Amino acid sequence: MRRFGLVLGLMAAAMGHAVAQPCPGHPDAIGTSRTITVDPSVLPQIGTMQYKTSLPLADHEVVLTFDDGPLPPYTTRILDVLAENCVKVDYFLVGEMARAYPSLVRRIYNAGHVVGTHSLSHPLTFNRMDEDKVERQVDGGIAAVQTAAGDPKAVAPFFRVPGLLRSKTVDTFLASKSLAVWSADEVADDWHHGITPKQIVKLAIRRIEAKGHRGVLLLHDIHPATALALPMLLKELKERGYHIVQAVPAGERPASVPELVAKAHDSEGWPRVVKASLSTEHAAKKKHAHRRHRHKPASDVADGGSDDAIAKAVASRKKKAQTADSGANWFTMWR
Repeated sequence: MRRFGLVLGLMAAAMGHAVAQPCPGHPDAIGTSRTITVDPSVLPQIGTMQYKTSLPLADHEVVLTFDDGPLPPYTTRILDVLAENCVKVDYFLVGEMARAYPSLVRRIYNAGHVVGTHSLSHPLTFNRMDEDKVERQVDGGIAAVQTAAGDPKAVAPFFRVPGLLRSKTVDTFLASKSLAVWSADEVADDWHHGITPKQIVKLAIRRIEAKGHRGVLLLHDIHPATALALPMLLKELKERGYHIVQAVPAGERPASVPELVAKAHDSEGWPRVVKASLSTEHAAKKKHAHRRHRHKPASDVADGGSDDAIAKAVASRKKKAQTADSGANWFTMWR
């Protein structure tokens, strides 16, 4: 039955692209061409970086996903860009971040994006955890995001393992939770220290085209370089004839969730210093995390284009994560 459902999905994708609806006020926007429904019982694992299966996308179709947020002001800026381009994406939120910025969680959902989860505190030890710790991280993250969203039904049964650090224990537990577990088909190395927006775009396009001109692209909405890169990336995808597809969960979801009054820092200008209360492991990940994603090495970004003025200003002022020995620490982003 699972194989039959996947075959039907592949047949549907092969039938061709839907045409994106006009984007009011932005006639040149790429828009969102169609949605694809993901049922965990049919497609429990997604992303050829780690699994044998991925979303049944047609030629020149891309699904955009964002991890690790929400974190103002970068999440806020990315939401603005997505809205300007009528693009719908899939978010994988960290529970502690959602707890800190519930108004942003609700804005994400009410803007039409799908909200999945990415653990409670993003520890980079998932592949070494016993089942009890995995359960606390997975269930705790889901509960925190559901609370922040204001409606449990607003949170999709979509999960991405922090750092993509799988193990047999992790896979077995996630299978028992009836979650669609996401890896990715392509990444753009946007977490690398010093990477520029132009390099992010260049890597994303190169890797999408190398993977059959389609795929699930993993990005992060907590970095200024990613926020700067997104308008360029959407423009480049449109010029190359790509279409944006959004993956949505099966079943009914609320049309909207109650909005919250945003805190001042949710909409402040950027770049700036942002502090969020995180675990020691989460803070430490900014230096070491995605080296373990099994992606291409950082040297792969060295041939990117020259920086523009704002990207240089952002990159030159990045700071290392400050980690307290007590375990309760402040992760300092960059100004």
